[in-house]
Parts: sequence; structure tokens; C-alpha cells
Amino acid sequence: MKISPYAGKPAEPFMLVDVNKLISAYYCNIPEASVASQRVVFGTSGHRGSSFDSAFNEWHIVAISQAICDYRKQMKIEGPLFLGFDTHALSKPAFMTAVEVLAANGVALIIAKNDEYTPTPVISHAILAYNKGRSSGFADGIVITPSHNPPKDGGFKYNPPNGGPAGSEVTKWIENKANEFLENKLKGVPRQAFENASKAATTQRYDFMTPYINDLSQVVNLEAIRHSKIRIGVDPLGGAGVHYWEPIAERYGLDFTIVNKEVDPTFSFMTVDWDGQIRMDPSSAYAMQSLIKMKDRFDISFACDTDHDRHGIVTKSSGLLPPNHYLSVAALYLFGNRPLWNKNAAIGKTLVSSAMIDRVATKMKRKVYEVPVGFKWFVDGLLDGSLGFVGEESAGASFVRFNGNVWTTDKDGIVPALLSAEITATIGKDPGEIYRDLEGEFGKAVYQRVEAPATTAQKKILLQLSPSDITDKELAGEPIIQTLTTAPGNKAAIGGIKVLAKNGWFAARPSGTEDIYKIYAESFLNEAHLEKILKEAQHIVDNTLNRKVPS
Repeated sequence: MKISPYAGKPAEPFMLVDVNKLISAYYCNIPEASVASQRVVFGTSGHRGSSFDSAFNEWHIVAISQAICDYRKQMKIEGPLFLGFDTHALSKPAFMTAVEVLAANGVALIIAKNDEYTPTPVISHAILAYNKGRSSGFADGIVITPSHNPPKDGGFKYNPPNGGPAGSEVTKWIENKANEFLENKLKGVPRQAFENASKAATTQRYDFMTPYINDLSQVVNLEAIRHSKIRIGVDPLGGAGVHYWEPIAERYGLDFTIVNKEVDPTFSFMTVDWDGQIRMDPSSAYAMQSLIKMKDRFDISFACDTDHDRHGIVTKSSGLLPPNHYLSVAALYLFGNRPLWNKNAAIGKTLVSSAMIDRVATKMKRKVYEVPVGFKWFVDGLLDGSLGFVGEESAGASFVRFNGNVWTTDKDGIVPALLSAEITATIGKDPGEIYRDLEGEFGKAVYQRVEAPATTAQKKILLQLSPSDITDKELAGEPIIQTLTTAPGNKAAIGGIKVLAKNGWFAARPSGTEDIYKIYAESFLNEAHLEKILKEAQHIVDNTLNRKVPS
């Protein structure tokens, strides 16, 4: 992984997106349905792309919005649709396009007062609150966001009535239907002018902020934070939650300093990520340099990405915590401080998350529910309370309320961020110090993700491997204990392979967009052992793929 010379430094003027050209391309560039890169493609977090590449344009949003309308009719989803968008430059145009199509279809549409930005978890919270106790007339939602992606990108994702990310069957249906509309040049898609659509009888304005903020006391001990008088630094990274943090502080009497209140679609205030891109990733030390440099001003600091569904925790003791470290601490704390939770509630983790979480689960006498990559796999468990806390290595997490009832079924960056303050306030140590205690008890884990080249044919083979295809017996000098191609928690295909030994493991998954595969690895011995795992992992995977790919 080549690190850019600009990494961690303030963004240079030449890096900033030309917003006028970007929005012009949104309206002017027409995608060609016969070109794969210009079709609608739903990944784990919806359809994403840039209007410059004809991958996220007005036609895409018209087609997807109509496909969602058709899906709702087929599934008899007859309640309102909650619609939110973030601060990316393409989000507002896409919001306007979606409103035009949804209103023309007669969808009961709920949008924020004053066209305010709305975080992903707030939409999930609103869907669940509306649907609670209902047997019909269910609500669903759309969030317009490419998450922490660069400023030139747009994103569009659908949340069904369960409030969480739509599952693969749903997204594939919407994707296929949307591409049909593209192929037919949007023929037959109804639409009305935004001015009329936004004032239609079926379109309502709603205060998303107040119910969400009022309910925060049911999931985080905000009283403990208030009484402790700890000083908290908050960086919204110019995202959709930028106007949420001051009302949270006022409502609960918290000592917040919002270190950056700027909203700028070029995100010119960011420091540049590892690859020279501007990326609002709160788990990246390069992107988080501004807040990291302020760490000693506060007892705890945190940031959230652009749609506020990911968290980044900055501690006095350790600086920015790697996501796996904080997930381990959060699991330890929550299962020791939520007595009303289901006694059998498990810890949910993706299979590429740290094995430190498994050690914490054993300590807390809790089961681990290990699933493939994708937050959608946690939705049912969060809904029924069989999962208390869930997290993924990319800094996405959520957990249930004090009484064990569901909070959100999508990632929530706000709540894990506030939890870091609760932990600091009640334990008297910040999460960095607590993680060091875990290392003292279970050993120091070192973790890394790297990439390796793979052809289209090899990637297809990697998706279809079985455990018997791996013939190696050792990994970095230790016997291989287990080889997985399905997740232990739900037996779903992981879309790759995971190999485990006593003191280390690796997982390999193909990229959906590039000619590479990704290797995730962890060692509980040392850096040298990790490097050996990574080297042998690539050797094992390459040999297996070469053996199975036809010559």
C-alpha cells in the first residue's frame, strides 16, 4: 500500500472538487446502460459513484426511485417513506430528483424541516419508531449518502421496514428493475417538478432531530457524563450530524466543544487520507489529524463520518483508537453495565473483525455471532434483542437500549461516540487505557489489511471456494485449526475464505470493483508473525486460485 506524500496534510487547492462541474455532470451526463460501470449497482451500502464517471447521475436516481416505488407496491409497503440526505455535493440534487419521482408515484413522503441534513441512524430510528406496534401500513426509508467517500461521489441506499440496510434479495430486485428503466430510457416513469412535489399533499415536513435526541437517554448514560463534567471534543467532519451535536449538549448539559462547524461540499478543511484522496473516514489517522492534534485539550474526543453511521474515538492516552480496539472495549463495557439486557444476548461481529472481541466475549460469558461483511446480517438480532452489541472492523456499530429493546438496525456513529464519553466518565479511564488492560490480559493483537492482484476469473473462483480447496496444513508455523467459507454465526457464504491458527488468522475476499482481492490478518504474537501470516496468506490463496483457474 503506497502512502501518498500528501497523506495527513491539509487538502491542497488542486485536490478540491469543482462543485459546479460535478452538479452539471449530474444533470447533463446520461449513463449508457450497455456499459457495466454506468449501470445501477447496489453494493453493501447501496448504489455509489460519481457523476463525472456517469456512475451517479439524474437518470440513475430516477430509475432507482421508480424501482423502489414498484418494490413497495409489490410488497404492499403502504406507510410513509422517510427520506434523508447528507452533505456531499451530489446528495441535494439526488434528493430533489427522488422527491420528484416519489411524489409523482403518490408515495407518502416524510422529509426534514427546512431540507435539513439527516444522519443514517436517525432515519433508521424514525422507521422503527413509526412501525412499533403496527401490523400494517409500515414505513421504510431512503438515505442519500456515499458515506465517507470522496467529495465527488454520491450514494443512494434503501432501508426496508426493518429499519436496517436492505438485504441482497431486495437490493438485487431494485437494481435489476432500475437497470430496466435505464435500458428503456426511463420510459413511463412519472415525475413532477420539485416545487410541486415538495408541496404535494403526500409530502410532509418532519422534525427528525428532536425524537432522536430525546431518546438518546434510553441508550447512553448521559447523566453520568453530565455529572462527571468531562470535557469532550466533537468533530462532525462536515457531515449530516453537524447540527445535532449542540442540541445534544444543551439537552443533556454536556461539556461539548464542536471543533469544526463548517459545511463545505469540497471538504477543504479535511486532512488528506492515505492515498491522497479527501475522505471523511473517522477511522483513518490521516483523515483525523486535526482532531488527533487536539487530543490533550479534551478528556475524550470523537468524530463521525459524513452520514454519521461510523465513529472515530480519540483518547488522551492513545490518540485515535483503531476500530477493532474500540469495539473490544465497548463490548467489554456494555456487557458489564447493562443489567437489563437479555442474559443470552450475544456479541455480533463481522468475520474480519478482531479476535480480541472473541476473547472479551469469553470473559463476559457471552456468545459471538460472527457473520460475513455487511451490517445487514445484524438487523434481525438487533430487532429481537438476541444481539446486544454489534460491530464491524470499519468502525460501524450499534447496540440496544438499556431495557434491551432495539435502538437502530443500521450503523449509528453518534451512539458509540457518546458511549466513549460514558465509559470515560464511569470507569475513570479512557477507552485507550482500558484496551491496554485487555492487552495485558489477552496479549497484544496486531492487525492489517492489504491488497493483492487477481483476475476476474480468479475473483470468481475465490467467491466459490470450499474449505477442502485449501490443502495447506500450517499458517505462519502453527497448525491450521479451521478453514471457513461460511460464517459461524449464520452459515451464510462469506464470499471468500478465512483460515485460523492458534495465534493468528487471515481472511481473503475479492473486491467487487477492482482486479484485486483483500487480505485481512491478525496476530496475537508480534508484527513479525503478522507479516509472515500476510505473506503466507497470499501464497496460499494464489496457489489455490492458480490450481483451480482453467489454463
